[in-house]
Amino acid sequence: MPEFLSSLPVDGVGWIALGAFLGGLARGFVGFGGALIFLPISAQYLSPFWAITVLAFMEILGPIPTVAQKWRAAEKGDLWRLIIGAAVCLPIGLMILTVVPEELFQYAVCLVSIVMLIILSSGFRYRGQVSSRMVMAIGGAGGLLGGLTGQPGPPVIISYMARPLPAQVIRANMSLFLLVYDVLVTGFVFLLGKLALVPVVLGLVMSLPNMAGNMLGGWLFRPQQERVFRAVAYVLIGGAALSGLPFWG
Repeated sequence: MPEFLSSLPVDGVGWIALGAFLGGLARGFVGFGGALIFLPISAQYLSPFWAITVLAFMEILGPIPTVAQKWRAAEKGDLWRLIIGAAVCLPIGLMILTVVPEELFQYAVCLVSIVMLIILSSGFRYRGQVSSRMVMAIGGAGGLLGGLTGQPGPPVIISYMARPLPAQVIRANMSLFLLVYDVLVTGFVFLLGKLALVPVVLGLVMSLPNMAGNMLGGWLFRPQQERVFRAVAYVLIGGAALSGLPFWG
């Protein structure tokens, strides 16, 4: 396998694999954080559409061992509204990304992760009511941000922080929403003519460390220790975001 990876025209494969494992670990035990960790690392070595493609193919397979469990725990109405909103707005973000410079993309993915980390760790909560239409709009915001930066999770995560739902339900809805996003973004990247063989292959290979991280994270998850798991995820997100800022180079 290492010889095969060295034959791919990609630098930093080892670091990308580490990002895949850590992203899977976070997603497995808190239901989100995979893209917030993986993209700041992978964007240092991959072009924007390649980074998004690798992430999508990696995360389509990575969470498979836990899908059935999360589907049973999910709030299905919310999940479908989020998916519909994302499907409408995702292609808009991707079309904008086609004209964005690569360095700006790197800054964007890192800054989104940093801002998200600040919001999460500050304890900010939206106090208003979240209607069905708002849930669909939140999914649209996630789709737009996902098209621009490959990170559809932040608007959805922030909204769920305000919902009076059990941790298991929030974790399940977030993980399933991100899985469907990965399928959608793959289709739209193909329609834009940006789908290439190398990132597809790399994404399938990276699904192995990502799946290992997901399985370990799912095994470690304990609802009564949610604060501990969130703290670990925050450290991983912050470290990845800071390391990926282009000005270090």
